[in-house]
Amino acid sequence: MGDFSEKNSTCGTVCLKYLLFTFNCCFWLAGLAVMAVGIWTLVLKSSYISLLSSGTYLATAYILVVAGVVVMVTGVLGCCATFKERRNLLRLYFILLLLIFLLELVAGVLAYVYYQQLSSELKENLRDTLTKRYQQQGHEAVTSAVDKLQQEFRCCGSNNSEDWRESAWVHSPEAQGRVVPDSCCKTLTPGCGTRDHASNIYKVEGGCISKLETFIQEHLQVIGAVGLGVACVQVFGMIFTCCLYKNLKLEHY
Repeated sequence: MGDFSEKNSTCGTVCLKYLLFTFNCCFWLAGLAVMAVGIWTLVLKSSYISLLSSGTYLATAYILVVAGVVVMVTGVLGCCATFKERRNLLRLYFILLLLIFLLELVAGVLAYVYYQQLSSELKENLRDTLTKRYQQQGHEAVTSAVDKLQQEFRCCGSNNSEDWRESAWVHSPEAQGRVVPDSCCKTLTPGCGTRDHASNIYKVEGGCISKLETFIQEHLQVIGAVGLGVACVQVFGMIFTCCLYKNLKLEHY
């Protein structure tokens, strides 16, 4: 398992070394992109996670962050293994590539499966979440997410504004006569939710369900595409690694 100098290497081995080095440079950048997408999802796009009953959306983002970090470390290891021509490092590099491949494949598949289930999940759970947990103690994240959802997407209620008639908060003294949250209002002012006329609040066909579904589906497409895309590229890295390992083994013997 000793080192080999480039002058004693065959032309095929030298070509494989530079192919694998080029791959690792691109692979490192891909790892940075994968990690960035995961962090972007967790930090900037996670406002509505508290409105989802399933943890799949969050899980895919965490998987991408972990995979991105491992990819970047593996890229550096791959460069060292390639130019030092150490077969033991190449074996470790191949195992890490395979692990990352599986992680990203899982993230892509989870995103695809959840994409198919999202519509039914929202229809079954979003209305209850809005009416039973809004402005309730211990559910501050839900309250903040609902207010942001209604203002950002200009909608009111799960299916429509009438959903708020069954809200525990609306029927409580804390509502102070409001029939919808102030976040439903076209012009947001304190107490504006006391009137649910179309001139005052958002009356959107399909309510917030259709808006939230579209928003999350778009991000699931990004997560799935990144995970599966990088996983497919890794196949070439594993092929190059196997070929270089085989050539080094033949030269050694």
